[in-house]
This record gives sequence, structure tokens and C-alpha cells, in this order.
Amino acid sequence: MLHVEPAQGAGARSGDNGPMHDTTDADKGGDANAESTPYAQLGGEAGVRALVDRFYDTMQLEARFAELRAMHPGDLGGSRDKLHWFLCGWLGGPALYEQRFGHPRLRMRHFPYAIGTRERDAWIDCMRQAMDESGLAADLQARLLAAFTGTADWMRNQPDAPA
Repeated sequence: MLHVEPAQGAGARSGDNGPMHDTTDADKGGDANAESTPYAQLGGEAGVRALVDRFYDTMQLEARFAELRAMHPGDLGGSRDKLHWFLCGWLGGPALYEQRFGHPRLRMRHFPYAIGTRERDAWIDCMRQAMDESGLAADLQARLLAAFTGTADWMRNQPDAPA
């Protein structure tokens, strides 16, 4: 089972924006199991970038993601870069986001946006489609989807509408 390491600091909890990869000696500078990280399985930085680009292209092109797209700036270049940099580190590669901006503080940075169950599900569906279209191995896709789902659920800041 995948171990999601919680972020450090007050209020950290499971699903926080800590890395989704298994903590190994490779994370401490060694090379044990380095190929087992999702980052390596995706093909490193280029593979992560391809997934991120597919995700934002899907969001841009598919009418069913129009509401999700509307939550983003007109120019998606900065969003693409930030998600790419974040995912590189979160998936077990270099901590590119942290090198530029410090701790990701995902919830804090997303708090200005109303994120409820509908928005969470749209984000997950868009990422699922991007992974499908990217041809990821089924086991890697399942592992990533489970981690993305946990994090996306944790990002919700709006209550569910009454039934």
C-alpha cells in the first residue's frame, strides 16, 4: 500500500501535500528504489510535463470541464508550470516547486477558490482522462489516481449541498 507522508508542521494530516511516493533511501540521497518512484515511472521531468500538459489541454478542450477551466487564469502557462514543478517533487523527483516558492501550502493557496465535491470530482475526472490518454500503465494510473483523489478531497473548502 502506498505510504503518503504527511506534511510537516501544525495542522498536517493525511492527504496533506507531502510526497505521494514511498519514502526510501533514494529520498535521502541514495539510489535504492529510485526507479520505483512514480516520477521515474512516468519518465522523469519530461513525463511529468507531458501529463500536466495533457491535463490542461483536456481541461481546455472538453466542454464538460468548462467550470473547472473557468477557475483558472486565461493564460494557463503559469498553472502548467506550477503543477509540473509541484508534481515533480510530490512524485519523488526534484523539489522544483519548493526551490522556487517554499512549502506548497496547497490548501492555503487554493482557499480563494470555492472547491466542493463537484469541483473535486471534475479535477479528478480531468486528471483521469489525461492519464488514460497518456497511456500510463494500469498499476501506475491506479496508484496515482488514489493519491490524487485523497489530495483533491482534502482540498475541498465548501460544504456539500443538502440532499
